[in-house]
Amino acid sequence: MRSHSRPHTSAGTTGLRRNAGRGTLAGVGIVAMLGLAACAPTGDTGGDEDGATASLDSVNLIAPADPGGGWDQTARAMSEVLTQEDIVGSAPVENVPGAGGTVGLAALANERDPATLMVMGLVMVGAVETNASEVRIEDMTPIARLTEEPLVIVVPEGSPYETVEELVDAIVEEGAAISVTGGSAGGADHILAGMLLTEAGVDPADIPSTLNYIPNAGGGEAVTMLLGNTVQAGISGVGEFVEQIEAGGLRALAVSSEEPAALLPDTPTLIDEGYDVTLTNWRGVIAPGGIDEADVTALQDLVVEMHDSGAWAETLEERGWDDAFLLGEEFQEFLDGNITEVTETLQAIGLVAP
Repeated sequence: MRSHSRPHTSAGTTGLRRNAGRGTLAGVGIVAMLGLAACAPTGDTGGDEDGATASLDSVNLIAPADPGGGWDQTARAMSEVLTQEDIVGSAPVENVPGAGGTVGLAALANERDPATLMVMGLVMVGAVETNASEVRIEDMTPIARLTEEPLVIVVPEGSPYETVEELVDAIVEEGAAISVTGGSAGGADHILAGMLLTEAGVDPADIPSTLNYIPNAGGGEAVTMLLGNTVQAGISGVGEFVEQIEAGGLRALAVSSEEPAALLPDTPTLIDEGYDVTLTNWRGVIAPGGIDEADVTALQDLVVEMHDSGAWAETLEERGWDDAFLLGEEFQEFLDGNITEVTETLQAIGLVAP
């Protein structure tokens, strides 16, 4: 196996991290590439006569993607825990897919019910930039970061590619003839593909012409393309592909975490395969912008109660999600840094203009 000696690149709970002093690219380090509904609130979030914040009776959950993907899975897992644990009486999930979550972000900006949470994460941070979204995450109210998850690189079971190296070499040699599907353009899956090509020696400026990346709005669509052999490889969160991997329809080549993934313990890491690259995809929830402090507190209390429940701990274990909980100001600080780092990375590899 070839030894890849380029600098280590990692994206995790602190965003896209670069090892200082180990090489730079364009000044930011070698990392890679890549109705307004006038309705009454569903929950009483106002203060009572003593000034205490009331709890929510219900909460609306928005998954800004098609069914089957990580955001949808997270929203539905939240809904199940919130209702089964009697934290709220109801927690309906609405799918608002499109443009890496930015269609859902625009819908959240117009939401008039403060008892609303939208699932989002690293993918949306990149999509806001690549889609030049007029509505930005900074316009919303950060509530909490919830989880992080490694990505997995897969191929259809009948693929000729047995290793990541064989796949990457094919992409470098054949370019657009090799199609790779994943989430939205500029998201975690796209970035990981670019990181691998950078490790293989591709000039970041050449990545857009070398990599035939086919974005989609949900993990279900990616699975359909892979099982139908309309693409040669796919990248997504472990939880989105694990069922088909276990069923034999897809073959896992490597995961992007530093250690083997809990759901795929026999799958090597990219580091094991000779690529000094790690990346984890985080997910969290935000609320509409400009809501009252009492509403923010009620939403935070709801999420804390969910996070602290045994049912949520079981959900994390079952789905292979790592607990990455940050609340309020800590999440805001993390988010500010992540937005800056992802933007710099996308600019460095030419996906967005400086």
